[in-house]
Amino acid sequence: NLLLGFYLTKPTTNQLGMFVSRLFNAQPTEAETAVWNQVSAVLEEAHGILAELQSYNGAGQEIREAIQNPNDLQLQEKAWNAVCPLVAKLKRFYEFSLRLENALRSLLEALTSPPYAPMQHLEREQALAKQFAEILHFTLSFDELKMTNPAIQNDFSYYRRTISRNRLNNQQLEAENEVNNEMANRMSLFYAEATPMLKTLSNATTKFVSENKTLPIEDTTDCLSTMACVCRVMLETPEYRCRFTNTDTMLFCMRVMVGVIILYDHVHPVGAFAKTSKIDMKGCIKVLKEQPSNSVEGLLNALRYTTRHLNDDSTSKQIRALLQ
Repeated sequence: NLLLGFYLTKPTTNQLGMFVSRLFNAQPTEAETAVWNQVSAVLEEAHGILAELQSYNGAGQEIREAIQNPNDLQLQEKAWNAVCPLVAKLKRFYEFSLRLENALRSLLEALTSPPYAPMQHLEREQALAKQFAEILHFTLSFDELKMTNPAIQNDFSYYRRTISRNRLNNQQLEAENEVNNEMANRMSLFYAEATPMLKTLSNATTKFVSENKTLPIEDTTDCLSTMACVCRVMLETPEYRCRFTNTDTMLFCMRVMVGVIILYDHVHPVGAFAKTSKIDMKGCIKVLKEQPSNSVEGLLNALRYTTRHLNDDSTSKQIRALLQ
Protein backbone atom coordinates (compact mmCIF):
# COMPACT_ATOMS: atom_id res chain seq x y z
CA ASN A 1 0.00 0.00 0.00
CA LEU A 2 1.57 3.26 -1.17
CA LEU A 3 -0.04 5.42 1.54
CA LEU A 4 1.23 3.02 4.20
CA GLY A 5 4.70 3.94 2.98
CA PHE A 6 3.94 7.61 3.67
CA TYR A 7 2.54 6.78 7.07
CA LEU A 8 5.28 4.51 8.39
CA THR A 9 8.41 5.59 6.50
CA LYS A 10 9.56 7.76 3.63
CA PRO A 11 8.50 6.48 0.20
CA THR A 12 10.90 6.53 -2.71
CA THR A 13 11.06 9.55 -5.01
CA ASN A 14 9.28 7.63 -7.73
CA GLN A 15 6.52 6.52 -5.35
CA LEU A 16 5.94 10.07 -4.18
CA GLY A 17 5.91 11.43 -7.71
CA MET A 18 3.52 8.71 -8.81
CA PHE A 19 1.15 9.26 -5.88
CA VAL A 20 1.06 13.05 -6.18
CA SER A 21 0.65 12.87 -9.95
CA ARG A 22 -2.28 10.48 -9.50
CA LEU A 23 -3.78 12.63 -6.77
CA PHE A 24 -3.56 15.91 -8.70
CA ASN A 25 -4.95 14.33 -11.86
CA ALA A 26 -7.52 12.09 -10.19
CA GLN A 27 -10.84 11.65 -11.96
CA PRO A 28 -13.90 10.44 -10.04
CA THR A 29 -14.90 6.81 -10.31
CA GLU A 30 -18.55 5.90 -10.74
CA ALA A 31 -18.89 5.38 -6.96
CA GLU A 32 -17.48 8.86 -6.27
CA THR A 33 -19.47 10.77 -8.88
CA ALA A 34 -22.46 11.89 -6.78
CA VAL A 35 -20.35 13.39 -3.98
CA TRP A 36 -17.76 14.69 -6.43
CA ASN A 37 -20.41 16.59 -8.41
CA GLN A 38 -21.85 18.15 -5.24
CA VAL A 39 -18.44 19.29 -3.98
CA SER A 40 -17.28 20.37 -7.44
CA ALA A 41 -20.14 22.88 -7.68
CA VAL A 42 -19.05 24.41 -4.36
CA LEU A 43 -15.39 24.52 -5.36
CA GLU A 44 -16.23 26.26 -8.63
CA GLU A 45 -17.89 29.03 -6.64
CA ALA A 46 -14.90 29.20 -4.29
CA HIS A 47 -12.68 30.79 -6.96
CA GLY A 48 -15.10 33.69 -7.35
CA ILE A 49 -15.41 34.11 -3.58
CA LEU A 50 -11.64 34.45 -3.21
CA ALA A 51 -11.46 36.93 -6.09
CA GLU A 52 -14.21 39.05 -4.51
CA LEU A 53 -12.52 38.99 -1.12
CA GLN A 54 -9.15 39.88 -2.64
CA SER A 55 -10.64 42.97 -4.29
CA TYR A 56 -12.63 43.99 -1.18
CA ASN A 57 -11.61 47.59 -0.47
CA GLY A 58 -14.31 48.60 2.02
CA ALA A 59 -16.08 51.91 2.56
CA GLY A 60 -13.63 53.36 5.06
CA GLN A 61 -13.50 56.87 3.62
CA GLU A 62 -17.27 57.24 3.32
CA ILE A 63 -17.76 55.91 6.87
CA ARG A 64 -15.16 58.30 8.32
CA GLU A 65 -16.78 61.29 6.61
CA ALA A 66 -20.22 60.27 7.85
CA ILE A 67 -19.01 59.83 11.44
CA GLN A 68 -17.15 63.15 11.42
CA ASN A 69 -20.22 64.96 10.08
CA PRO A 70 -23.22 63.36 11.82
CA ASN A 71 -25.62 66.12 10.82
CA ASP A 72 -24.78 66.00 7.12
CA LEU A 73 -27.56 63.81 5.70
CA GLN A 74 -25.90 63.67 2.30
CA LEU A 75 -22.75 62.11 3.75
CA GLN A 76 -24.86 59.70 5.83
CA GLU A 77 -26.65 58.55 2.70
CA LYS A 78 -23.39 58.29 0.77
CA ALA A 79 -21.85 56.05 3.45
CA TRP A 80 -24.98 53.91 3.65
CA ASN A 81 -25.10 53.45 -0.12
CA ALA A 82 -21.42 52.47 -0.10
CA VAL A 83 -21.78 49.96 2.74
CA CYS A 84 -24.96 48.15 1.64
CA PRO A 85 -23.54 46.38 -1.44
CA LEU A 86 -20.49 45.41 0.62
CA VAL A 87 -22.68 43.87 3.33
CA ALA A 88 -24.55 41.96 0.63
CA LYS A 89 -21.16 40.60 -0.47
CA LEU A 90 -20.31 39.64 3.13
CA LYS A 91 -23.64 37.84 3.32
CA ARG A 92 -22.69 35.82 0.22
CA PHE A 93 -19.39 34.86 1.87
CA TYR A 94 -21.21 33.74 5.01
CA GLU A 95 -23.79 31.72 3.06
CA PHE A 96 -20.98 30.12 1.09
CA SER A 97 -19.43 28.94 4.38
CA LEU A 98 -22.63 26.95 5.03
CA ARG A 99 -22.39 25.28 1.61
CA LEU A 100 -18.72 24.54 2.25
CA GLU A 101 -19.68 22.94 5.57
CA ASN A 102 -22.16 20.64 3.81
CA ALA A 103 -19.55 19.73 1.20
CA LEU A 104 -17.03 18.85 3.89
CA ARG A 105 -19.56 16.65 5.65
CA SER A 106 -20.25 14.73 2.43
CA LEU A 107 -16.51 14.19 1.93
CA LEU A 108 -15.99 13.03 5.51
CA GLU A 109 -18.83 10.52 5.13
CA ALA A 110 -17.34 9.20 1.89
CA LEU A 111 -13.75 9.01 3.18
CA THR A 112 -14.50 7.32 6.52
CA SER A 113 -17.42 4.98 5.86
CA PRO A 114 -17.06 1.23 6.53
CA PRO A 115 -15.81 -1.27 5.55
CA TYR A 116 -12.63 0.42 4.35
CA ALA A 117 -9.85 1.84 6.53
CA PRO A 118 -8.93 5.54 6.11
CA MET A 119 -5.80 4.79 4.08
CA GLN A 120 -7.78 2.49 1.79
CA HIS A 121 -10.31 5.29 1.26
CA LEU A 122 -7.58 7.76 0.32
CA GLU A 123 -6.23 5.24 -2.20
CA ARG A 124 -9.66 4.30 -3.58
CA GLU A 125 -11.27 7.77 -3.64
CA GLN A 126 -8.40 9.96 -4.78
CA ALA A 127 -10.69 12.42 -6.56
CA LEU A 128 -12.53 13.05 -3.28
CA ALA A 129 -9.25 13.27 -1.35
CA LYS A 130 -8.13 15.95 -3.80
CA GLN A 131 -11.39 17.87 -3.25
CA PHE A 132 -10.89 17.62 0.52
CA ALA A 133 -7.44 19.17 0.05
CA GLU A 134 -8.87 21.89 -2.21
CA ILE A 135 -11.46 22.83 0.44
CA LEU A 136 -8.70 23.23 3.02
CA HIS A 137 -6.61 25.27 0.59
CA PHE A 138 -9.56 27.59 -0.03
CA THR A 139 -10.30 27.84 3.70
CA LEU A 140 -6.79 28.88 4.69
CA SER A 141 -6.61 31.27 1.70
CA PHE A 142 -9.91 32.93 2.64
CA ASP A 143 -8.92 33.33 6.28
CA GLU A 144 -5.51 34.79 5.40
CA LEU A 145 -7.22 37.47 3.29
CA LYS A 146 -9.85 38.14 5.94
CA MET A 147 -7.29 38.54 8.73
CA THR A 148 -5.40 41.19 6.78
CA ASN A 149 -8.49 43.22 5.84
CA PRO A 150 -9.89 45.23 8.79
CA ALA A 151 -12.38 46.91 6.43
CA ILE A 152 -14.63 43.85 6.70
CA GLN A 153 -15.25 44.29 10.43
CA ASN A 154 -15.42 48.09 10.12
CA ASP A 155 -18.02 47.99 7.34
CA PHE A 156 -20.19 45.44 9.10
CA SER A 157 -20.00 47.26 12.45
CA TYR A 158 -21.06 50.52 10.79
CA TYR A 159 -23.94 48.72 9.06
CA ARG A 160 -25.19 47.27 12.36
CA ARG A 161 -24.89 50.58 14.20
CA THR A 162 -26.84 52.35 11.46
CA ILE A 163 -29.57 49.69 11.50
CA SER A 164 -29.87 49.95 15.31
CA ARG A 165 -29.94 53.74 15.24
CA ASN A 166 -32.68 53.82 12.63
CA ARG A 167 -34.73 51.25 14.51
CA LEU A 168 -34.63 53.55 17.52
CA ASN A 169 -35.90 56.30 15.23
CA ASN A 170 -38.63 53.97 13.89
CA GLN A 171 -37.16 54.04 10.39
CA GLN A 172 -37.14 50.95 8.17
CA LEU A 173 -34.17 50.63 5.86
CA GLU A 174 -34.38 48.74 2.59
CA ALA A 175 -31.19 46.79 3.30
CA GLU A 176 -32.89 45.02 6.19
CA ASN A 177 -34.83 43.01 3.63
CA GLU A 178 -31.49 41.55 2.48
CA VAL A 179 -29.75 41.20 5.86
CA ASN A 180 -32.34 41.11 8.63
CA ASN A 181 -31.48 41.18 12.32
CA GLU A 182 -31.27 37.39 12.70
CA MET A 183 -28.96 37.07 9.70
CA ALA A 184 -26.87 40.01 10.94
CA ASN A 185 -26.42 38.28 14.31
CA ARG A 186 -25.19 35.09 12.65
CA MET A 187 -22.87 37.01 10.34
CA SER A 188 -21.53 38.97 13.29
CA LEU A 189 -20.52 35.75 15.08
CA PHE A 190 -18.92 34.46 11.88
CA TYR A 191 -16.82 37.55 11.18
CA ALA A 192 -15.84 37.97 14.83
CA GLU A 193 -13.63 34.90 14.41
CA ALA A 194 -10.04 35.53 13.34
CA THR A 195 -10.33 32.53 10.98
CA PRO A 196 -14.07 32.17 10.28
CA MET A 197 -13.92 29.53 7.54
CA LEU A 198 -11.53 27.35 9.53
CA LYS A 199 -13.74 27.68 12.59
CA THR A 200 -16.74 26.59 10.48
CA LEU A 201 -14.91 23.48 9.23
CA SER A 202 -13.52 22.64 12.69
CA ASN A 203 -17.02 22.80 14.18
CA ALA A 204 -18.40 20.74 11.29
CA THR A 205 -15.75 18.03 11.74
CA THR A 206 -16.34 17.90 15.51
CA LYS A 207 -20.09 17.66 14.91
CA PHE A 208 -19.59 14.91 12.33
CA VAL A 209 -17.64 12.80 14.84
CA SER A 210 -20.10 13.40 17.68
CA GLU A 211 -23.10 12.49 15.50
CA ASN A 212 -21.51 9.30 14.17
CA LYS A 213 -20.92 7.49 17.45
CA THR A 214 -20.74 4.07 15.77
CA LEU A 215 -17.84 5.24 13.61
CA PRO A 216 -14.48 4.84 15.40
CA ILE A 217 -12.95 8.27 15.90
CA GLU A 218 -9.69 6.89 14.50
CA ASP A 219 -11.36 6.55 11.09
CA THR A 220 -11.56 10.33 10.94
CA THR A 221 -8.30 11.20 12.69
CA ASP A 222 -6.25 8.64 10.72
CA CYS A 223 -7.57 10.15 7.48
CA LEU A 224 -6.43 13.60 8.66
CA SER A 225 -3.06 12.48 10.02
CA THR A 226 -2.23 10.58 6.83
CA MET A 227 -2.89 13.68 4.73
CA ALA A 228 -0.70 15.73 7.08
CA CYS A 229 2.06 13.14 6.72
CA VAL A 230 1.90 13.19 2.92
CA CYS A 231 2.19 16.98 2.86
CA ARG A 232 5.05 17.04 5.36
CA VAL A 233 7.07 14.44 3.45
CA MET A 234 6.59 16.40 0.23
CA LEU A 235 7.73 19.64 1.85
CA GLU A 236 10.65 18.47 3.95
CA THR A 237 12.54 16.27 1.47
CA PRO A 238 14.61 18.15 -1.17
CA GLU A 239 14.55 15.34 -3.71
CA TYR A 240 10.75 15.32 -3.57
CA ARG A 241 10.34 19.08 -3.32
CA CYS A 242 12.48 19.81 -6.39
CA ARG A 243 9.87 18.05 -8.51
CA PHE A 244 7.35 20.73 -7.57
CA THR A 245 8.94 23.97 -8.68
CA ASN A 246 5.60 25.79 -8.76
CA THR A 247 5.34 28.02 -5.66
CA ASP A 248 1.55 27.69 -5.69
CA THR A 249 1.88 23.91 -5.35
CA MET A 250 4.12 24.25 -2.31
CA LEU A 251 1.73 26.77 -0.74
CA PHE A 252 -1.13 24.39 -1.47
CA CYS A 253 0.68 21.64 0.45
CA MET A 254 1.42 23.95 3.40
CA ARG A 255 -2.18 25.10 3.69
CA VAL A 256 -3.56 21.57 3.45
CA MET A 257 -1.09 20.34 6.07
CA VAL A 258 -2.00 23.11 8.51
CA GLY A 259 -5.72 22.64 7.81
CA VAL A 260 -5.74 18.90 8.58
CA ILE A 261 -3.62 19.46 11.71
CA ILE A 262 -6.18 21.94 13.05
CA LEU A 263 -9.11 19.65 12.25
CA TYR A 264 -7.28 16.73 13.90
CA ASP A 265 -6.59 18.84 16.98
CA HIS A 266 -10.26 19.77 17.30
CA VAL A 267 -11.51 16.20 16.87
CA HIS A 268 -8.96 14.01 18.67
CA PRO A 269 -9.48 13.74 22.46
CA VAL A 270 -5.83 14.63 23.25
CA GLY A 271 -5.18 16.67 20.11
CA ALA A 272 -2.33 16.96 17.63
CA PHE A 273 0.40 18.12 20.02
CA ALA A 274 0.49 15.20 22.45
CA LYS A 275 3.26 12.58 22.24
CA THR A 276 0.67 9.98 21.30
CA SER A 277 -0.49 12.03 18.30
CA LYS A 278 -0.07 10.38 14.91
CA ILE A 279 1.07 13.72 13.48
CA ASP A 280 4.76 14.64 13.67
CA MET A 281 4.11 18.16 14.93
CA LYS A 282 7.78 18.99 15.42
CA GLY A 283 8.51 18.00 11.82
CA CYS A 284 5.47 19.89 10.48
CA ILE A 285 6.36 23.13 12.30
CA LYS A 286 10.02 22.92 11.27
CA VAL A 287 9.19 22.37 7.64
CA LEU A 288 6.82 25.34 7.66
CA LYS A 289 9.51 27.60 9.11
CA GLU A 290 11.95 26.52 6.42
CA GLN A 291 9.71 27.67 3.56
CA PRO A 292 10.33 31.08 1.93
CA SER A 293 6.63 31.88 1.38
CA ASN A 294 5.17 35.13 2.75
CA SER A 295 2.16 33.13 3.95
CA VAL A 296 4.15 31.04 6.46
CA GLU A 297 3.62 33.41 9.40
CA GLY A 298 -0.14 33.37 8.81
CA LEU A 299 -0.11 29.56 8.82
CA LEU A 300 1.97 29.46 12.01
CA ASN A 301 -0.51 31.90 13.58
CA ALA A 302 -3.32 29.54 12.61
CA LEU A 303 -1.55 26.78 14.58
CA ARG A 304 -0.93 29.15 17.49
CA TYR A 305 -4.41 30.60 17.80
CA THR A 306 -6.98 28.25 16.25
CA THR A 307 -5.91 24.90 17.74
CA ARG A 308 -7.41 23.61 20.99
CA HIS A 309 -4.60 21.66 22.65
CA LEU A 310 -1.43 23.68 22.14
CA ASN A 311 -1.43 24.91 25.74
CA ASP A 312 -2.28 21.54 27.27
CA ASP A 313 0.15 20.06 29.80
CA SER A 314 0.72 17.18 27.37
CA THR A 315 2.31 19.52 24.80
CA SER A 316 6.10 19.46 25.04
CA LYS A 317 8.04 22.62 25.80
CA GLN A 318 10.01 22.05 22.60
CA ILE A 319 6.91 22.27 20.43
CA ARG A 320 5.69 25.36 22.31
CA ALA A 321 9.10 26.95 21.82
CA LEU A 322 9.00 26.22 18.08
CA LEU A 323 5.70 28.10 17.82
CA GLN A 324 6.73 31.10 19.94
